[in-house]
Amino acid sequence: MAGSAYAQLQFSQSPYDSDGIQKSDRLIVSELKKLSELKQGYLNKEFDTSPESSIMGAEIQEQRSLLRIYEITRKKMEHQLNLRLSELTLLREKLEELNKQNRLLVKRLNQTQSGPLNNPKSLQPFDLFTTQHFVMVLGSAVKSIRNFVRSMIVEMKSADWDIEAAASSIEPDVLYSKADHKCFVFESYVSREMFDAFQFPDFSLHNMSLPDKRLLKEFLLDKFHELRSTDPNNFLQREPKSEFAKFCRAKYLRLVHPRMESAFFGDLSQRKTVNSGKFPDGEFFALFAEMAKWVWLLHCLSLSYEPCVSIFQVIRGSRFSEVYMENVVEERSFPAPDSLENDALSVAFTVVPGFKIWEIIVQCQVYLLHPNFNQGSK
Repeated sequence: MAGSAYAQLQFSQSPYDSDGIQKSDRLIVSELKKLSELKQGYLNKEFDTSPESSIMGAEIQEQRSLLRIYEITRKKMEHQLNLRLSELTLLREKLEELNKQNRLLVKRLNQTQSGPLNNPKSLQPFDLFTTQHFVMVLGSAVKSIRNFVRSMIVEMKSADWDIEAAASSIEPDVLYSKADHKCFVFESYVSREMFDAFQFPDFSLHNMSLPDKRLLKEFLLDKFHELRSTDPNNFLQREPKSEFAKFCRAKYLRLVHPRMESAFFGDLSQRKTVNSGKFPDGEFFALFAEMAKWVWLLHCLSLSYEPCVSIFQVIRGSRFSEVYMENVVEERSFPAPDSLENDALSVAFTVVPGFKIWEIIVQCQVYLLHPNFNQGSK
């Protein structure tokens, strides 16, 4: 019993409990007195000293002491659990507040700004390394992708392509709430191809002449300034062996399949021109070059940050998160996430990748699937 009293004393010390300490102290003194009386009784032969009685009495005392220790340990663990639960609640509240601040910041960055900063061509060197201007260049890249996709869909319709079959070949088994939402799957395809290997300085093309790591950031900044105010088609005609030209050549040949080009234009003349080291004329390639320009500029800019900007996308079936994702379709057919169960909204596919600049998340754009959605066109 003295052991259990000592355990109670330890428990009362953290957190400090003066009443508990005094109670434990009295209990320890009481137990010590009992031990002293037991010793005196044994010496004076005042109780039954038979082995059976002594063993049983000792076992009873030991079990009582163990029960007391277990009870004290249980109380101590309950106290520690309550402390951890309180800490967890505080951390959850702090996380929610940080998430709200992050969402507000990203929305503010995505808002159209007035004045010369709204034009990416007007950026000064000291303006470049801010989140706002990265988002601005990203916005121009996304706009150019959508312009190219719009032209591509027009060509597909003119060539009597089956739009539904083409969309299903990219992302099968997706139900769209509106027929014209199929444009998002083509945006997803183009974005995926254009941003593939974005995190590597050479886009994993292995045919670029890049400097070593010490000079890379300065080199990429020079390329950014070289191209940002230039018409990309004129630049390609003037610099057909430049790093940007190599990027355009590789991306065009990968993005525009020979079957697609043949259906659009009746032959593969544009592909042959690109393979020969030159670049074709025409609106379709001009839109491609404009898109390639903004992806290239964003690439140069992202690798010039310290640390470099990271890119991410989410896979199909991922649970929708407002922190990392933005619904590309803002409509009533998709209820607000707060009004649904945690797993009610899930991702069908990523349309535009997201980015992380320092600790700031620039949301990726996703097309969502609603688990209860049972109408619409395939």
